[in-house]
Amino acid sequence: MVINNLNDLKPVLHKSVRIFEGSHIIGDVKIGENSSVWYNAVIRGDRGPIIIGKSTNIQDNCVIHCSDTLTTTLKDFVSVGHGAIIHGCEIGENVIIGMNATILNDSKIGDDSIVGAGSVVTEGKEFPEKSLILGIPGRVVRQLTSDEINKIKLNALNYVKLMKDY
Repeated sequence: MVINNLNDLKPVLHKSVRIFEGSHIIGDVKIGENSSVWYNAVIRGDRGPIIIGKSTNIQDNCVIHCSDTLTTTLKDFVSVGHGAIIHGCEIGENVIIGMNATILNDSKIGDDSIVGAGSVVTEGKEFPEKSLILGIPGRVVRQLTSDEINKIKLNALNYVKLMKDY
């Protein structure tokens, strides 16, 4: 794992955060309590701030970046699946970003939502809470059920437990 300052920008990690081997965290990055960054993920706050909430997991091979004018924000209880790319956007609370999904600049994913594996959320697109977002470009296919919403949080909490098992 590599945690790098960039000029005066220094990552700020809660003491409970777990960073796994091969991951790089650079610059203006804040990561909240019980969050985890898994193998070979890159979180690069070199052009603007990146804020990651509590009990959020950034899985293997993800890239999180920012832009000159946009803060990248992932709120609490977010699971970012393997290989996903998050760039200059806002991810609400209790959200799953599926494996290899891409979320582009100035887009917003509402709370209690799922972006399906391989989906692409194009620049400037906004989705309401409780959305199931699928496809290229991503579009809402339906609203999530309360059971599905509960499972999103359970997934994030399972990753908190899993990081402690390692």
